[in-house]
Amino acid sequence: QFAETGGGFVQPGGSLRLSCVASGFDFNMPSMAWYRQTPGSERELIAGITNRDEVEYADSVSGRFTISRDNVRNTAYRQMNNLEPGDASVYYCNMRPPGASWGQGTRVTVSA
Repeated sequence: QFAETGGGFVQPGGSLRLSCVASGFDFNMPSMAWYRQTPGSERELIAGITNRDEVEYADSVSGRFTISRDNVRNTAYRQMNNLEPGDASVYYCNMRPPGASWGQGTRVTVSA
C-alpha cells in the first residue's frame, strides 16, 4: 500500500515536497518511482530510484524534480522546484515496475 501526501496549490515557480509511505512489502528491495496522471491521460513515470539510490528522471522534470528514499521510514520523497502549469496533476508512488495496488495519490495544482 502507498499513502501519498504533500500536494496542494502553488503558483508557477513555486515548490512542493511530496512524501509516500509504503507498507506491505520489504521497502529495501524494489526500485521505487513517482508517477503522475491527468484526466484523460495515461499514468506516466516521471522519476525512479533504485535500492542503491540510482536515479533517473523524465525529460519533462529533469533538473527541477528530485527523488529520494528513506529505507528506515519506508518513505519515498519527491522535491519539486520551479513548478510549471503543466506539472498540475495527481501524483502517485509505486514500485518500478508498478504493482497492481495504487494509493489515492496527491493532487498538485499550479496556477497563478
